Amino acid sequence: MSRVNVMLPYLGEEEVEAVAEVLRSGWVAQGPRVAEFERAFATAVQAGHAVAVSSCTTGLHLAMVVVGVGAGDEVVVPSFSFIATSNAVRYVGAVPVFADVDLATGNLTAETVEAALTARTRSVVVVDQGGVPVDLDAIRAVCDPRGIVVVEDAACGAGSTYRGRPVGAGAEIAAWSFHPRKILTTGEGGMITTSRGDWADRARTLREHAMSVSAVDRHASVLAPPESYDEVGFNFRMTDLQAAVGLVQLGRLPEVVARRRELAATYAKFLAEVPGLRTVADPAWGESNFQSFWVEVGEDYPLDREGLLERLAHADVSARRGIMSTHRQPPYADLAAPGSLPNTEHLTDSTLILPLFHQMDETQQGRVVDVLVDAGRSA
Repeated sequence: MSRVNVMLPYLGEEEVEAVAEVLRSGWVAQGPRVAEFERAFATAVQAGHAVAVSSCTTGLHLAMVVVGVGAGDEVVVPSFSFIATSNAVRYVGAVPVFADVDLATGNLTAETVEAALTARTRSVVVVDQGGVPVDLDAIRAVCDPRGIVVVEDAACGAGSTYRGRPVGAGAEIAAWSFHPRKILTTGEGGMITTSRGDWADRARTLREHAMSVSAVDRHASVLAPPESYDEVGFNFRMTDLQAAVGLVQLGRLPEVVARRRELAATYAKFLAEVPGLRTVADPAWGESNFQSFWVEVGEDYPLDREGLLERLAHADVSARRGIMSTHRQPPYADLAAPGSLPNTEHLTDSTLILPLFHQMDETQQGRVVDVLVDAGRSA
């Protein structure tokens, strides 16, 4: 019996040829393909500007810098997120302040954000957790009048929609991931999108050591102009090799999302009648790309989450524990009082992520469903 993986990137000969074309061109670093990918991605997510970076983490880091977050500031974040969300806040010397999430979506809400705001709050980072769109308008209605910048961590959000538009379209600034775990991948890599040209310009400069003249412009000149470095910058660049893959992947995105939603609907259909299991679903304000299809294991189910993971593994099905609680990790353990984030801890302890990938066939998905249904009948 072959393993059913939790995720497989969807790559084909088009990506291979796109990379080969870049190799034949002789220009493999950040260059024309990156610029093309930035334009195409900005169009796809209805953003004013896009800046390619080396990862979503570096994108979040740059977002903190360009919006003016610094030492001593507070930034409200969900603990229910990959640790990079909080790390980016720490990189600029600011303090993460954890807010709880909604049990149904796993996302911050206007109410939980407002409860965490203080006079020192400079920004709020909201996450489209697992591809489920956050209710951005409601949170911005709380933050905008206070001059608090909302940064959207759209690491999982490519292809999801919010109020009829692509996720991220209504954000002043958002960061995206193209890690292989994501449905649009460049291997590693990320993107910043923003409605503000000044933020985009500064991010482009900072990602390249804060050079006054870009590498592309220098190499295009026989006699390169002198450059200066007016502040401390970073090496957060994307390569043309990655961007070439990204352009192909971006063209595949509608097809991939449609297939993932079809698979998610099948899971929801067959698991709806299993007592003790609750599946993730679209919120009222948007549609998920189902980057992750998670299931909450309730008290009515014969097995707990760990027992179900073991049962799946025994059937050679690779599932994963739910999203982490960052405040339980050593670097952040002093930032949340015990019991102060009950929904976060409940979801971390009771959810698991089921296999879902574009190439998944009926037999593979049936094996996953059979394990959950059979385990639900008797432990």
